[in-house]
Amino acid sequence: MIKVKRKGLLHELKTNYIMFFMLLPAILFFLVNNYFPMVGIYYAFIQFDFHASLFESQFVGLRNFEFLWKSGKLVELTLNTLGYNLAFIGLGNALAVALAILLSEIKGRWFKKITQSVMFLPYFVSFVILSVIVFNLFNYEQGVLNTLLKLWGWEPVDVYGKPKLWILLIIVFYLWKNLGYSMVIYLAAITGISEEYYEAAKIDGANVFQRSWHITLPMLKITFVILLLFALGSIMKGQFDLFYQMVGNNGLLFSTTDILDTYVYRSLRVTFDFGMATAAGVYQSVFGFALIVSVNAIIRKINSDYALF
Repeated sequence: MIKVKRKGLLHELKTNYIMFFMLLPAILFFLVNNYFPMVGIYYAFIQFDFHASLFESQFVGLRNFEFLWKSGKLVELTLNTLGYNLAFIGLGNALAVALAILLSEIKGRWFKKITQSVMFLPYFVSFVILSVIVFNLFNYEQGVLNTLLKLWGWEPVDVYGKPKLWILLIIVFYLWKNLGYSMVIYLAAITGISEEYYEAAKIDGANVFQRSWHITLPMLKITFVILLLFALGSIMKGQFDLFYQMVGNNGLLFSTTDILDTYVYRSLRVTFDFGMATAAGVYQSVFGFALIVSVNAIIRKINSDYALF
């Protein structure tokens, strides 16, 4: 058996120095914005003193993490954050794939463009505007929903007093706002699929559903897996703007809508404790890192071509 000697990094740098030079801006960007700021993790282990520097502040070990596990809500907050993000990722990607396939099959050029633009438009709606829309829809006294119910002779519904109902509402409004953006990504991937596959399938007598099932979906698998792995990395970081703007400080809804981000904000907005806030961020990051490494290992065993590393 002939052993092939692997060429080292220096050889690659000499051979492809132009390529590495072109990568330099991207490397600098990630170093400045992603890696250098990781020094701030040290905030999680100190009692930060505004009159001293980062490394001159008192080291307190794991004391900053105590407010999370002593709150008695860590399990609830973790489950809420995970549950919502799993729903966002699962339903969001499934619906985005379905809509992208349907849109790709539309033959009318202008109708296709208008439909795509209309679906993408909610992505640009700010969360503040979204909170106004939600309030005007579900306000007990003058909301659109209760106004219609009264008009039809039915009793008004106190939506802001029903915690379980908000699980559905938050998921629906998240999908309404972000579905168009996800759909565009999958639509771009579908555009890159060669037409020869579809033409061959048509010759063999495959209908539109069979072509979508046996050609489009398998071709989208790698895009789906990559987006899934990217999303899992931040699965413990909830959509703070979405939850805070829709729910606000309504304590009646906290049992089903409170996530780590909103709880940390409410707990520390008075004390303004850098250490505790960073500790919560470290917990979220470590959890997400462990999850993405585990899922990537599983995917690598199933099909190594789909793994990130």
